[in-house]
Amino acid sequence: MPIVESKYKAPYFFRNGFVATVYSGLIRQIKGLEQTRERIDTRDKDFLDIDWSYANKKSDSVIILLHGLEGHAQRPYVTGPAKLFNENGIDAATVNFRGCSGEDNRFYNSYHSGATNDLEDVIFHCINNKGYSKVYIKGISLGANITLKYLGEGNTIPKEVKAGIAVSVPCYLTGSAKELHKLKNKPYAISFVNHLKKKLKRKLINFPNDINRDVVKSIKTLYDFDEAYTSVAHGFKNAQDYYTQCSSLQFLPNIKVPALILNSLNDSFLSPECYPIKEAKDNPNLYLEMPTHGGHVGFIQNGFYYNEKRALEFIKDNL
Repeated sequence: MPIVESKYKAPYFFRNGFVATVYSGLIRQIKGLEQTRERIDTRDKDFLDIDWSYANKKSDSVIILLHGLEGHAQRPYVTGPAKLFNENGIDAATVNFRGCSGEDNRFYNSYHSGATNDLEDVIFHCINNKGYSKVYIKGISLGANITLKYLGEGNTIPKEVKAGIAVSVPCYLTGSAKELHKLKNKPYAISFVNHLKKKLKRKLINFPNDINRDVVKSIKTLYDFDEAYTSVAHGFKNAQDYYTQCSSLQFLPNIKVPALILNSLNDSFLSPECYPIKEAKDNPNLYLEMPTHGGHVGFIQNGFYYNEKRALEFIKDNL
């Protein structure tokens, strides 16, 4: 499809990408959303915790919400759309990736940017156990890459899956990894790696034969973490092999359900390859919207954020 001209206009004080990103990640609050937790088993006998919220009346539609790196189902960028969709008659299944619900998962491996098997299990659960006839997927950042990879990697997509939305998606992981290691993103990179190492230290206690203390101590950057843990624990040769295999960019031409990519031009996490103009022009199912402002998941507006209202609009347009 032709590139979508964005209607988003950032408030004056949030035109700076850093300000918009930090405000949205650390200050924004969502109130009045009631969630109930359900634990489901995965195909490999691990578990996922799903935090559900519901429309006021029985619905045949659900949106599956996927968080970003080291997020969880109570982050405002997923509770915001959950509340908005509930108010518009659609239930919300907000997924906590493995080890992100406040309890460590059962195995040494956990989650990563290309882990679509868990998304498949959630979709199966929504359709076959919950009875939903319309399923939508909205991913944020890492969760957005999973969304697009799932839609385009060649597996059979159930007919109930009607649309996907990917917000602030690092669809070219090699490029995004390089951006995250630049000085401009140092505060984010330090925060991410500290959270990840804290979890890995618990893995060290529970799985002492899989990694040793010296390796954990040697991890200084996100690349180090992906080299020492992510790639090893999930069957990749190394960090670069992980980035290459899991980048959703290569799968975009194969997407056959309506999918929206919403990436702001001042998102400091994204490299030039993360704006897939050619792929969008060549695929009638793929829509690319590139607002001037918005930072990383910082599409601030009064009330609900632009990306949340845009996701609802996109779904209604493709019913």
